[in-house]
Amino acid sequence: MTDSSATVRPDRRAELAAGLAHVRERIAGACADAGRDVAEVTMIAVTKTYPAGDVLALAGLGVTDVGENRDQEAAGKAAEVAAAGVDPRWHFIGQLQRNKARSVVRYADVVHSVDSVRLARALATAAADRERPLEALVQVSIDGDPARGGTLPGSADPGSGLEPVAEAVAAAPSLRLAGLMAVAPLGWPPERAFERLAEVAEAFRRVHPGASALSAGMSGDLEIAIRYGATHVRVGSALLGMRPTLR
Repeated sequence: MTDSSATVRPDRRAELAAGLAHVRERIAGACADAGRDVAEVTMIAVTKTYPAGDVLALAGLGVTDVGENRDQEAAGKAAEVAAAGVDPRWHFIGQLQRNKARSVVRYADVVHSVDSVRLARALATAAADRERPLEALVQVSIDGDPARGGTLPGSADPGSGLEPVAEAVAAAPSLRLAGLMAVAPLGWPPERAFERLAEVAEAFRRVHPGASALSAGMSGDLEIAIRYGATHVRVGSALLGMRPTLR
């Protein structure tokens, strides 16, 4: 849960500044190695389990994009940050239940984890009154494990195949199909996972040329993700330190 004071100690601010500098160096190095412009890659600071004060401190250090994966925590944190006069770009990156759609669209600018036609439709309905469309990324399952969420490339399932879900997002005026997201499967070398994702993304952009975002890579594998075309990397522990144990 967030701290009601939404403040951060000077030593914590220094820790965050050091972590941010190091992550930015890693991203710049990875882009140089891949022959890419560093401006092509957005770092999302994943602040789950950390207080609103850390979000405010990161915003003061120039971080513009913040990610959360649990609505119960994120909704209150986003409200606290907004009350402090700070307006980062909020990314919802966790698995999302349809009954949370109405809450999530109140604060999120981007949802990374759309993995069914039913969820796409729930988000479209919930976002109908927004001033601008909610950006949506379709989550891809690289290994087909349903427990981790994600659509299946090439699947003919009308409810959860990659193309049916993408079409449901693209057809909704209140949503904008932004691209794809994936998490490297447990036990897979990141190179194998992100190479496969790059192949899926290349085919996907031929059908949906405007959906160019590719959300992939976290603290431990962001360099590899960037090598294979990631436009958004989701960084938590490398930026904020080891997380408190979830209760």
